[in-house]
Amino acid sequence: MIGSIHADGWSILEKKGCDVFEIKDFSSDNLINKLHNVDGIVLRTPKLTSDILKNCNNLKIVSRHGVGYDNVDLNYLNNHQIALAITGTSNAISVAEHVMMMFLSICKITKQSDQLVRNGKYKEKNLLPDFFELYEKNVLILGFGRIGKTLAKRCLGFDSKVYVYDPFIDASIIKKDNCFPINLEEGLKIADFVSIHLPLNKNTKNMISKEQLLMMKNTCILVNTARGGIVNEQNLFWALNNKEIYGAGIDVYEKEPPSNDNPLFKLDNIVLSPHSAALPLECRKRMAVEACENISNYLNNKSKINVNNIINRKNINLNI
Repeated sequence: MIGSIHADGWSILEKKGCDVFEIKDFSSDNLINKLHNVDGIVLRTPKLTSDILKNCNNLKIVSRHGVGYDNVDLNYLNNHQIALAITGTSNAISVAEHVMMMFLSICKITKQSDQLVRNGKYKEKNLLPDFFELYEKNVLILGFGRIGKTLAKRCLGFDSKVYVYDPFIDASIIKKDNCFPINLEEGLKIADFVSIHLPLNKNTKNMISKEQLLMMKNTCILVNTARGGIVNEQNLFWALNNKEIYGAGIDVYEKEPPSNDNPLFKLDNIVLSPHSAALPLECRKRMAVEACENISNYLNNKSKINVNNIINRKNINLNI
C-alpha cells in the first residue's frame, strides 16, 4: 500500500494470505527499495515514475485507490505488460454529492449568509447579492462516465435541464438518460451550472480558459472535482474577480497542495475543498475494498475481475 487505506481493504488481501505492508515515505529512493519484490501495488496519490517502476521486478498490477491515474507512468506499464486498475464503481455517488453541495452552497450564497449572521448583521440581509435556485436551470456536464451520469440523475431530481458534452459517448446513450448532447461552445453559452468530469491529458489541459469563461453567462457557476489543470486557475481568478461568472467550486488544483498565496483564496465567490470529493467514510471503504479486490482477483482468479476496471486491458492483451 502506497498511502493509507481503510482496514476493510487490507482484510481482503490478508485473507488471501498476502504479505501486506504500508509505505508512508514516498521518496523515490524508499519506493525503489521497498517495491522491488512486490506483485501488486495499491496506490493513492504518490507518483509511480518509470525510474521507480523499472526496479519493480515482480510487479503484475497497480491498483489505484480512485479513478484518476495521471500519477502513474502508463506507457511503462503497457510496455511491460503490467495491469493498471481503478476503482471505477466506488466514488461516483460521493463526487456527485460533492458537486451538488458546491452548486447549492454557491447559488444560495451560504458563505456570505453565514458570515452575515455571525457578524451580527442579521437585519442587513437585504444587502446580500442576488442568489438563485437550481430548479429548472441548465446544467452542463463535461464527461459522461459513471460520475457524470450519477450527477445527472441528481440534477434531474431538481428538475434541471441537463446537457452533456462528451465526444466519446454516443448521443443515444446520453438521451437514454434523459439528457441532451451538445457541443462544448453551445453548452457553455447556455449553462447556468457547469461541472467537469474529464481526465487530465494534453487535450483537456487548460480546456477551460479565458476564452471559454467569456462564453459563460455572468450568472454561471463552474465546479471542478476532476483534475487540476483542466481549468486555468489564473484565468478563473480573473473571471471571478471581474464578475464574468457568478461563482466556482474547486476541489482540485494545478499544484497540490496549492500555495498559500493562491489568489483564489482571496475571493468570496468560490468554495474550496482539499481534493476530498471522494473521501467520505463510505467511499473510502468502497475504494479500499475495490482496489484490493482488483489485485486479489487479478493475481488469483482473473475470471472474477471487473474488466472495466483494467484501464490498459487492450494494451496488455487481457482476455477474460
